[in-house]
Amino acid sequence: MSAQGPNPHVAVAATSRGPYSKGLRRRREILLAAMDVFARRGYRNASIREIAEEVGLTQAGLLHYFPSKEELFVEVLRVRDELDEGTTQDIVEAMRMAIEKNTQVQGLVHLFVTVSAEAIDETHPGHQYFQDRYNHLIGLLEQRIAQGQTDGTLSRAIDAEMAARLLLAVADGMQVQWLLDPDKVDMTAALDTFWNALASRPANAAAQPEQLHEATEPAAEPERMDT
Repeated sequence: MSAQGPNPHVAVAATSRGPYSKGLRRRREILLAAMDVFARRGYRNASIREIAEEVGLTQAGLLHYFPSKEELFVEVLRVRDELDEGTTQDIVEAMRMAIEKNTQVQGLVHLFVTVSAEAIDETHPGHQYFQDRYNHLIGLLEQRIAQGQTDGTLSRAIDAEMAARLLLAVADGMQVQWLLDPDKVDMTAALDTFWNALASRPANAAAQPEQLHEATEPAAEPERMDT
């Protein structure tokens, strides 16, 4: 799921020519190799040296394309988002598919959780990326939820923007619990549970306010007979 659409540093048109486009293609090659290394080796075991060797570079050569390992990590996450978002046009289904895929690449999940925490610092290379990512995804989810509320398939009990933020918090927050105890945590089930709760509405929901009103209305005093 992309934070802000294709990034010119990683997305290269097939017809691009010249040294600049060659450099972009090389960056893309490095990023895809890094994703593979993280997926196979895990966040802790992956190294810049191994990533460089995957594409026939030295560490110094790799750092010519990425000034720091932090910038490399952020761009890896950006490419992962782009690949995930391209799987379907429905944002909720895209999230679900991404979560299912994440269970097979624990190293990339570890990378996301670690870098997102570090990027809280405004000086971190990933700070703007994560701000843009959340703004973009919350906007897409808010539109999706508002549409469901309009056509009656989703409850209006929660404001669309708040529901979007909560849904994204479930998706991202469950990753930490899963990393700590993958055998007990089902990230996909957590997302489905929240979405189903958002979609469910009691059949007699429209009648409930009236029933409550009748139940709380004071009983009329009995008429008195003149004596």
